[in-house]
Amino acid sequence: MVNDTDAKRLLWFVFAGSRGGLNRLKIISKLKENPFNTNQLAKELGLDYKAIQHHIKVLEKNNMISKVGEKYNVNYFISTFLEVNMVAFEEIEGKLDKSK
Repeated sequence: MVNDTDAKRLLWFVFAGSRGGLNRLKIISKLKENPFNTNQLAKELGLDYKAIQHHIKVLEKNNMISKVGEKYNVNYFISTFLEVNMVAFEEIEGKLDKSK
């Protein structure tokens, strides 16, 4: 599953093929360090709370992150799917860093 081409296509779409991909990349990079809630991510990344909410929805919909908790006590983690495909994610991350 490490060289899954469908997974790689999905990662390219979520992080490089759509608007906001770089912000989603930053969110994942933060979540690799520690779990965070929406407010913490907004403060850490210097982004608007509503923007973070939008990116979280996109990441959840595409199975990149998972959440634990309810309502105001929700923390986000990297999903098992993304952990399994971390090599592909890091490859995309490296290519996007070079293109800046």
